[in-house]
Amino acid sequence: MGDPRKQRRRYERPQHPWRSDRITEENELCKKYGLKNKKEIWKAKSRTGRFREQARKLLGSSGEEREKESKELLDKLNRLGILESPSIEDVLGLNVENLLERRLETRVYRGNLANTIKQARQLIVHGHIIVGDNVVSIPGYITPKDEEDKIKLNEKIKVVKLDEGKQGEKVPEKEKA
Repeated sequence: MGDPRKQRRRYERPQHPWRSDRITEENELCKKYGLKNKKEIWKAKSRTGRFREQARKLLGSSGEEREKESKELLDKLNRLGILESPSIEDVLGLNVENLLERRLETRVYRGNLANTIKQARQLIVHGHIIVGDNVVSIPGYITPKDEEDKIKLNEKIKVVKLDEGKQGEKVPEKEKA
């Protein structure tokens, strides 16, 4: 057993760290999903890789155990909202973007609770987002399908929404009477 204070890494680094095509792809994903660093992409790649590896093992095996484990895997992916179709072959088609779309940060932005993806991350980190009855302050939280409609802003804060035509302009304060 290892030291409980030193947790194991949950991702694998790229084998070739200086490939330009991989770097540009990761930079685009970072911009699109508002990620802090590339480690978050590597975590998502590792997680989808584990799902795909489990599906490959299940396709190679046979018997009652295969049916049970494949049902559990498909139920888990369906519950998380990553995979809609009930087929093990479709698990092999998973990619990183399927998992990044389920992050709380992306769900807040897509649910129009924030103006930008960066603002969504800031709202989450500062504890202004509530999922169900709990405050969630982890932007990488994978939002299950049943909790997706329970995401809301804390009533104690006020976020100013920018108008479409007036993006970047300050909202004038009300005059004191």
